[in-house]
Amino acid sequence: MTTELLRFTTAGSVDDGKSTLIGRLLYDSKSIFEDQYEAIEATSLRRGEEGVNLALLTDGLKAEREQGITIDVAYRYFATPKRKFIVADCPGHIQYTRNMVTGASTANVALVLIDARQGIVEQTRRHSFIASLLQIPHLVVCINKMDLMDYSEEVYQQIKEEFSGFSNKLNVKDIHFIPISALKGDNVVEASENMPWYKGGTLMYYLENVHIGSDNNFIDTRFPIQQVIRPYSDDYHDYRGYAGRIAGGVLKKGDEVTLLPSGFSSRIAKIDTYDGELEEAYPPMSVTVLLEDDFDLGRGDMIVRQNNQPTISQDIELMICWFNDRPLQVRGKYLLMHTTQEMRCMVGEIRYKLNINTLHRDLEDKHIGMNDIARITIRCTKPLFFDSYRKNRITGSVILVDEHTNETVGAGMII
Repeated sequence: MTTELLRFTTAGSVDDGKSTLIGRLLYDSKSIFEDQYEAIEATSLRRGEEGVNLALLTDGLKAEREQGITIDVAYRYFATPKRKFIVADCPGHIQYTRNMVTGASTANVALVLIDARQGIVEQTRRHSFIASLLQIPHLVVCINKMDLMDYSEEVYQQIKEEFSGFSNKLNVKDIHFIPISALKGDNVVEASENMPWYKGGTLMYYLENVHIGSDNNFIDTRFPIQQVIRPYSDDYHDYRGYAGRIAGGVLKKGDEVTLLPSGFSSRIAKIDTYDGELEEAYPPMSVTVLLEDDFDLGRGDMIVRQNNQPTISQDIELMICWFNDRPLQVRGKYLLMHTTQEMRCMVGEIRYKLNINTLHRDLEDKHIGMNDIARITIRCTKPLFFDSYRKNRITGSVILVDEHTNETVGAGMII
């Protein structure tokens, strides 16, 4: 049986302890090597710090270590007997909003850290909203540095009530609260003796047991074709398979399917994988599908169900997070990448710019610079097969690329 993979990201304001928390998770779950620990122990000693600074495990850039902040997204992998984890340590500064979007785009869980001394601040709201915008299904609010507030239940309850009031505006299905001390390890991997009033589980218990099986869309069948498999060998003389990663729904042998963009119908003759043939497949599996009929399909085409098809249009409305120094240009032409499709597109209109601090829509300011989030319309050179981002995070997301520099300039969520 394969171990389930959970992706989670950290969010919150600067110095809320995000890197320290991940360091503590890695250390207490025995997921770091002895030489790694000795290296950060030596660095901590050289810098005159008390104890070992576990934040150094994820702050890999020299500038991050010098300033004691996170600048780029740091990915770390670790595993326990129950699950495998990929964690994205995202920066807290406003000028790195784009890094937060990048790190959180594939996450099942977002850990929002709040400094118990400061309470909810502007960045807490901003990052919680971005987590909501990115449709991260589970939000864990870690109220950190409880050791500096004498492990006060009153402080915890006050912050919990304030965040609960704010979260009513967010589109998040599941919110969980845990009082922790990342520095001391309270309620991270081991239950805290200092907070007997807290009856819930530790953060590690939550991460190991939160149900993520239903986070994928198993209803709307979407299979973007990535590659046509033609072995051209005597053993597989007539083999013609369509390889890709399932973006939604369940594919079964014998199912009737519709092929886009042609609209022709066929049946699934076989589902192949590296380990052998399957009777059925589902997200996020990568498979090769063989059809009963010979049709001319290629990269960018999509296999769907007859009575459950995506929207097909050249005109798209989306929320965009801008990544580039050069501002978004109305009537500007960009390369658009969506599932396995590539095409050119032109920006039609900027509907509004989102004020991330107040969450209000600014209808007047149409200058979309780096880290800004805006609602825009685009027109593509050919029809796109898509769903809303809320319905399917894979078929509902696009990236924009500058054709001249090949830089990724924006990430969009289709409305």
